[in-house]
Amino acid sequence: MVGVAFSTAALIIVLSVFNGLEGLLRSLYVSFDPELKVEVVHGKSFEVNDDLLSKINSIEGVAVVTQVIEDYAYIRYRDADVVATIKGVSDNFIDQHRLDDRIVQGKLKLKQDGVDFAIIGRGIQYALSVAVEDEMYALQIFYIKDLKQTSLDPSKMYSRKSIRPGGVFSIEKNYDENYVFLPLSFVVDLLDYGNKRTALEIKTKEGANINSVKQKISDELGKSFKVLTNEEQQKDLYRLLKIEKLFTFLALSLLITVGSINIFFSLMMLAIDKKKDISILSAIGANQKLIRRIFFSEGAIISFIGAASGLILGGIICWAQDQFGLVGMGMENAVVPDYPVKLIWSDFALTSMVIVAITFLVSFYPAILASRSYSTQNL
Repeated sequence: MVGVAFSTAALIIVLSVFNGLEGLLRSLYVSFDPELKVEVVHGKSFEVNDDLLSKINSIEGVAVVTQVIEDYAYIRYRDADVVATIKGVSDNFIDQHRLDDRIVQGKLKLKQDGVDFAIIGRGIQYALSVAVEDEMYALQIFYIKDLKQTSLDPSKMYSRKSIRPGGVFSIEKNYDENYVFLPLSFVVDLLDYGNKRTALEIKTKEGANINSVKQKISDELGKSFKVLTNEEQQKDLYRLLKIEKLFTFLALSLLITVGSINIFFSLMMLAIDKKKDISILSAIGANQKLIRRIFFSEGAIISFIGAASGLILGGIICWAQDQFGLVGMGMENAVVPDYPVKLIWSDFALTSMVIVAITFLVSFYPAILASRSYSTQNL
């Protein structure tokens, strides 16, 4: 019982940690990725005009449509420099409220009093030693043009614009060290993109069904565009997390099976030891089916008590971790200080089903052996 209890508790705890990590990743990506993202199927960019924007805005459930240009650029601040991804967004990006609670320094602003501002990741701020409050220095953004063009003037190989840092965001290391948000008009001038955009990011109205809105946008734009939900934008990562959870579940299920082998041998010894008792039962009218059922019940009692204890123990430990943070991440710059956990009833149901199956398997042969003893006594 103790072996089954601890194995079951371990399975519940590990599955809950995976659930917590998935929830943490979703909360991080929701801050950065839009609810819906429109991209062209083939190529890097596409033409955006008022007619296209009007079609999307007229769709029921659409609240905000933000135009986006995303590309790599070289950024210099005083004597330091980095290569980062610049993300030009239209002014209504602020209305999506995705970075509202992620600003750690400065303000969430792209334009103020006719002046353009950049919102940089904390990792880029550290790499460049950017002082947001210092108005003496600006970020210099360099964009390399088509290198196939030959020119004796090196300045024609790239374009350059300067912009003041207005705020610093912090979401996750990968984003903090690689992304800079810029006003769309600034990036259009820098990249000479004209009406071309790399994506449209859409926020839906409160209460709207995202999948329904996605389908309507797909029908309106046609097959040359793809519309991605937040999960589809990170589908490889979520798929990897689910595969890891599956293999962990299988590995710990094997651990429960190993723990249940003790039940198998206990029932085998019981079947051998209780031959005389089986004879007495048969003498007073017990049939072969009843003998088999007794041994199945014995295995079930051991397994179910152990499993029930393990489920309760695992649930209590996960609750305590969620409330009090018993186990920390062990890293100073971790996104959260403690391991996240999330209890899901389906994990309890699936674990219970596995234990029922294992109990049947380990109890089957001892029950058959006991019923054979019954047959031998009758003979």
